[in-house]
Amino acid sequence: QVQLVESGGGLVQPGGSLRLSCAASGRAFSIYNMAWFRQGPGKEREFVAGINWTFNFTFVTDYVKGRFTISRANAKNTVFLQMNNLTPEDTNVYYCGVQATRAAMMNVAGYEYWGQGTQVTVSS
Repeated sequence: QVQLVESGGGLVQPGGSLRLSCAASGRAFSIYNMAWFRQGPGKEREFVAGINWTFNFTFVTDYVKGRFTISRANAKNTVFLQMNNLTPEDTNVYYCGVQATRAAMMNVAGYEYWGQGTQVTVSS
């Protein structure tokens, strides 16, 4: 079993920044991909950014490219999402997910483990 603990959400004004963190822990688990998704009320969970744990490549979806950056801290099984120049359209609950086995990074169904979510609200 893997536990994911997210932090860093909150209320920020348009143009502001937030940094989300997600720490994974558990017994004898492996990480293939680790990623951030977001979900609004009545909407499907959508991919934001991900990182492959073995090859360390990252992928950020087009609608946040240039504003959001994903990174990791290896020793702590932790992934970060730096979000800059936030807009009201970025208001969502952000979820961290782990794929323990090989799967397409952007495929939400391929994630075995999820955090509880952290609310990000962008408003003046």
